[in-house]
Amino acid sequence: MITITEITDLAPAHALRRAVFMDEQGYSAADEFDDLDGAAIHLLASDGTAAVGTARLFIDATHGTIGRVCVAHSHRGRGLGAQIMRDAMARLKASGCTTVDLGAQTHAVGFYETLGFEAYGAEYMDGAVPHVMMRATI
Repeated sequence: MITITEITDLAPAHALRRAVFMDEQGYSAADEFDDLDGAAIHLLASDGTAAVGTARLFIDATHGTIGRVCVAHSHRGRGLGAQIMRDAMARLKASGCTTVDLGAQTHAVGFYETLGFEAYGAEYMDGAVPHVMMRATI
């Protein structure tokens, strides 16, 4: 059973982000760990024994932002990414947000479209990975 909780100890989220974004995708530590973590709400998905997914949220009045969404390699292909996203969107909606943005890796655009997001703006590079901005009404 997967549980998703808000965390203040960022060590498990940082370990997941390091494994996925740095080790697998080649981001540098400077690209991955920015000064925004302190202002974010951090979610951690756990299977009861290990941290298996994470995301961070920002709230600005009625607008939310979701970022740094990742799932451990061992738990991919099981719907966990969608579960994390639905949980994040529900939390943002409960906080009064009516729209939510994210920067999607271009290979994941179809995944986010299934959750109600639409791409907007020009493609841009984040590290060495192409991204596009996406928005959903919640």
